[in-house]
Amino acid sequence: MTAPRRIAMWSGPRNLSTAMMYAFAARGDCHAVDEPFYAAYLARTGKDHPMRDEILASQPQDPRAVIDALTGPVPGGKPVAYHKHMAQHMIPGIPRDWIAGCTNVFLIRHPARVLASFAAKYENPTLDDIGFLQQQALFDELRAAGERAVVIDSADIRRDPEAMIRVLCDAIDLTFDPAMLSWPEGGHPADGVWARVWYGAVHRSTGFAGPEGDLPQVTGALAPMVAAALPAYDALAAEKLTLS
Repeated sequence: MTAPRRIAMWSGPRNLSTAMMYAFAARGDCHAVDEPFYAAYLARTGKDHPMRDEILASQPQDPRAVIDALTGPVPGGKPVAYHKHMAQHMIPGIPRDWIAGCTNVFLIRHPARVLASFAAKYENPTLDDIGFLQQQALFDELRAAGERAVVIDSADIRRDPEAMIRVLCDAIDLTFDPAMLSWPEGGHPADGVWARVWYGAVHRSTGFAGPEGDLPQVTGALAPMVAAALPAYDALAAEKLTLS
């Protein structure tokens, strides 16, 4: 029997990550998992996120139990498993010994856009909350170990969804499926319980949104965070997939 493909998509918040999960879940051959370490992360950090109690009750808080599920049989016997991960969830104490067994993709978005969107939903965010430094550290860790890692920019996907999804599929040796370009309006069975707080826009969508406009003007306490996140974003952007 052929071993299943496990695709780990590493993102931060407000970064097209749910739309990408829906795109992969629309494939007939793929089982999707939504932020499986969220409860473990909240339990260890004590962070007071929206719906904290519901999240803690909805998932295993033991990271090893999460890993066992991610690396075990894929539900439905499907040949592809898609893991939507937040890079900031990989805090000390959460093992990383399973990551090299996945096809690792890093989904990036300009930090000004991320912070403008995230701060509208979450008060007083910090640099650690938005995942840029964690994304770069994990990418560098994989590359240093000789592992392959792929980077794709959400702005490029929104500019030309079909072309960029085809490029991504080619980069990870996965056959492109046109079903990845659309999904039914409303929620998805893979959604975490937190979907009603965070996923409103994608629940109203049936496909990828169009190109984004000018960068938002981020001011006040958020501006230094944009500056601090930019080097990590730029380093990953230098490695991103492009149209040939």
